[in-house]
Amino acid sequence: MHTLAVETSCDETALCIYSDSEGVIGDIILSQAKVHFPYGGIVPELSAREHTRNLLPLLDRLINETGFDIRKVDFISFTLTPGLILSLVVGVSFAKAMAYMLKKPLVPVHHLEGHIYSVFLEKPVAYPFLALIVSGGHTDLYLVEGFGRYVFLGGTLDDAVGESYDKVAKLMNLGYPGGPVVDRLAKEGKPVYSLPRPMMEDESLNMSFSGLKTAVRKLVESGSYSKEDLSASFQNAVVDVLERKTLLAMEKTGVRRLAIVGGVSANSELRERFRELSERLGFELHIPHPRLST
Repeated sequence: MHTLAVETSCDETALCIYSDSEGVIGDIILSQAKVHFPYGGIVPELSAREHTRNLLPLLDRLINETGFDIRKVDFISFTLTPGLILSLVVGVSFAKAMAYMLKKPLVPVHHLEGHIYSVFLEKPVAYPFLALIVSGGHTDLYLVEGFGRYVFLGGTLDDAVGESYDKVAKLMNLGYPGGPVVDRLAKEGKPVYSLPRPMMEDESLNMSFSGLKTAVRKLVESGSYSKEDLSASFQNAVVDVLERKTLLAMEKTGVRRLAIVGGVSANSELRERFRELSERLGFELHIPHPRLST
């Protein structure tokens, strides 16, 4: 079976033709980073306008690059929720129009479920497994018992990890999107600043990152700091919290199989430290290629 998948939940327009037998036949992702850069963050109305402007040209490009006969798709899938409302509406409307034109059924997909199953694009993961979702809007831990069977274990009570990265980058005037810039600068610095690890010792699986962001802001306002060292210190604190809560989830559930998904799973320190952790402690780790994460 083949599907045309439509993703417009935030600031990137993405289309994909996927086959259950061949895998990804073709996919295109168009970033809006240049559009939102002057504002230091995502402007929802601009994001929706860009999706409206880009979807049809992207579909033409996808068809031309793959040579795929779009009439052969069996259904149209699309991100339903959560996300930016205006952006989601554009994607839903486009998917409905395609389904009507091609006389094909519509299949709505939950945004977080899409994150979880991104690891399956490279290699199926045996159930049950833990899913750590780290993205611009979510930082959550789930127990995945089977397809459609998810148990929420805990998550951030305030800022998501990706959101924190962007806010910290903005504090240091690093531009948008800030996550990749902070990651790059962290490689050039050392974690010399003492920053808090909120809820680190709490026995729940919930997390908090707003206090960490506030500590960074105070350092920036002091005027005496290195961007490289502050990036390294911030990133080190974030990964410390994620490591601690994930290991606690393993302890509480007894599940020793982990998938790390979402845009922030492309972060170099997160990937490196969890790989080292899995080798040292002997649990099974799955992280999709960065191309499938962002």
